[in-house]
Amino acid sequence: MNKRPRKVHREERPPADTALIYGSLPVSEALRSRSRRIDHIEIADGARQHRLDEIYDLARAQNVGIRRVPRERLDQLVGQDTNHQGIVAFAAAASYVEVDDLLSGDSNALLVVLDGVEDPRNLGAVLRTVECSGADGVIIPERRAVGLTETVAKSSAGATEYVKVAKTANLNRLIEDLKARNIWVVGTSGDATMNYTEWDWKQPSALVLGAEGSGLHRLVRENCDVLVKIPMYGKIESLNVSVAAGVILFEAQRQRGEEG
Repeated sequence: MNKRPRKVHREERPPADTALIYGSLPVSEALRSRSRRIDHIEIADGARQHRLDEIYDLARAQNVGIRRVPRERLDQLVGQDTNHQGIVAFAAAASYVEVDDLLSGDSNALLVVLDGVEDPRNLGAVLRTVECSGADGVIIPERRAVGLTETVAKSSAGATEYVKVAKTANLNRLIEDLKARNIWVVGTSGDATMNYTEWDWKQPSALVLGAEGSGLHRLVRENCDVLVKIPMYGKIESLNVSVAAGVILFEAQRQRGEEG
């Protein structure tokens, strides 16, 4: 006789101001950074205990409750095809900083400006690159671009908890503001005449990256102080935007390290 399927315990969906962080690394980084409030964590029945020991320790130290739930419950929350690794944290929604706050820090800024990146996995990978390279933050458009979603947090491997992200209503107006603050605006283009290694990254700089395929919008491209390129030696004409960011940002930090 066929067994009746187990009834999945359905709880209310989280409030609109709650973000779901899933995956062991993003959840552990959210706890470690203490950058936003975590209400509680749900872990699937049967999840490997040793892989989650650090999360248990961090949650206990911060009085964050942990609930054991059927795996189907997590599938319902984040999607059955999503690799949540058996753990979901209910956290305060990711917050943005103001552009002025991002620009009021280090006078020798190293920023990333994204022009129309719509793939959440690409944005997450860029944030991870920015965090690892020690850049100061990222500015994204308010429209026609992805924001700080759950998929972005997962793809960033926890970098969303550390990288400052600001939104702007108008990229071209932002570029003029950056110039007024004596920050060089450096765009990327495959047909630029200058290689990225030729630019003096020891100066305050904002690296502007476009979406894969379309690149920078015409006005954004025209408003940049200078355009640089990463030479391509294979048959494919361009790099993934996060890889391009990594190549250039680590070169910038190499030059800045030599200055010291």
